[in-house]
Amino acid sequence: MIRTLIADDQEAVRRSVRRILDAQPDIEVVGEAADGLAALELAAELRPDVALVDIRMPRLDGLEVTRRLAGPGVAEPVRVVVLTTFDLDEYVYPALRHGASGFLLKRSGPSLLAEAVRAAADGESLISPSVTVRLLKHVTAPRRSGPSAPVVLLTEREVEIAGQVAAGRTNADIAAELFISPGTVKTHVASIQRKLGVANRVGIAVHAWEMGYAVPN
Repeated sequence: MIRTLIADDQEAVRRSVRRILDAQPDIEVVGEAADGLAALELAAELRPDVALVDIRMPRLDGLEVTRRLAGPGVAEPVRVVVLTTFDLDEYVYPALRHGASGFLLKRSGPSLLAEAVRAAADGESLISPSVTVRLLKHVTAPRRSGPSAPVVLLTEREVEIAGQVAAGRTNADIAAELFISPGTVKTHVASIQRKLGVANRVGIAVHAWEMGYAVPN
């Protein structure tokens, strides 16, 4: 079972999300928090596999909650999926930088919500062309490395795979596209994450969009 925490200041949203997740055979909601500080306290107490975190909450916003649960240097990170009402919420990009494993609109359907939780639990990220990739296009402007930007040396194959990740493709999709095994893709993804110093596939996607080598959807 994927143990999940819901953090949102709206009771109706928490109730709706819980109803959807409790209907899944492999997901269990272990707690609900109405604000950011409560989310941190419950996460420390319950140690969920995944936390669904609203980006705007009282006492502590979702950005800071994400940083404390999943950010660089966290000893025992919790995988975080950010929830927001707006397609282009100005806080989403920093949240991804702080280690969030996915981005989801609150109006997303039940199947996408469950998919986001499963993807996060599996160490993947929900980067669907209809949601996260579109967000990344708006909040990241393609650029090239310059004197003020650190140069990260990726191999030609790693650049190719990073571009595919930025298009929202899974390891299986990339393997089929490039005629290699999913295990080889997984190894390359791990290498890219290590070189970039990012926590997950979302970080790879952000880098690919910034550097201008994300492939078309």
